Amino acid sequence: MVGQNWERVLWKQQPYPDNYVPPSFLSSLSKNPNLREYAYWALILDSCAVTQHLSTIFIFLAVFVRLLDCTFDPRLLVFISAGMFVTGYALWEVLDYTQVGWIDGSADRRAKTAKASILVFLALMALAPILRTLTAATSSDSIWALSACLFLLNAALADYSSTSLSGRVRERLTSVLSMNAAISAAVVLASRLRDDLSVFALVLFSVQLFALFPILRHRLQATPSAVQFGSTLILAALSLAIVAPLSGAVACMFMAVLGSATFLAPAILLWAQKYKNEIRGPWDAATPKVS
Repeated sequence: MVGQNWERVLWKQQPYPDNYVPPSFLSSLSKNPNLREYAYWALILDSCAVTQHLSTIFIFLAVFVRLLDCTFDPRLLVFISAGMFVTGYALWEVLDYTQVGWIDGSADRRAKTAKASILVFLALMALAPILRTLTAATSSDSIWALSACLFLLNAALADYSSTSLSGRVRERLTSVLSMNAAISAAVVLASRLRDDLSVFALVLFSVQLFALFPILRHRLQATPSAVQFGSTLILAALSLAIVAPLSGAVACMFMAVLGSATFLAPAILLWAQKYKNEIRGPWDAATPKVS
């Protein structure tokens, strides 16, 4: 046994027992080889996307309650949605010009965007009478439970990552499912409203919040941190200002949710990182490295 060195092979007959452990077995042992040290303020910056998404959900729910109680003019909501679209598209063009520069074919792209926007506007207007009676045979309790589950699914599957400076958004299956869940929740909630105009206004508003705004949010995450903090603060304050007059308890719950997502969750992650104990050694399966 002393004259022949042990080799880690199975096909070769060696003068060693099957349970033999060489002295060098633990020489390549490593602990937490892929550990990434987190910084608290960097985690808070990353959580701004979650805070913005939760704020949009509460804004939508507050607008729905006001439409349901007939305390909000749906025509005003249509004008607000149109203004949001124009403002968001103008901001997108500004970011596109400052980060990427002038691109050939921009005029054609703008024309296609305007055409698609008009088609969506007309399609929603035509479908409003159908959507209003979509869940006429369903009780309101079932609608509330279904919409709550859909919004939870939307928040859980949303894509909170940032896009590159080129503005190209790589769509993922989870982000598509998240958007579909939010739009479905908006449709079933809109079916509880009294008139076609309110249904059209609410669904149009949901398209702005859950289909178009996430694309702009990805782009804003590639901007300086001051822009991200500012947009998050504006959205959180706006949602709180809309929710507070409806219910003080809901406003307090909303503040607790935002505070937990923005400040508490990063602190818990930072605290739990010291308990990370990943051990790597020669017994692990080989990982191919592609250059």
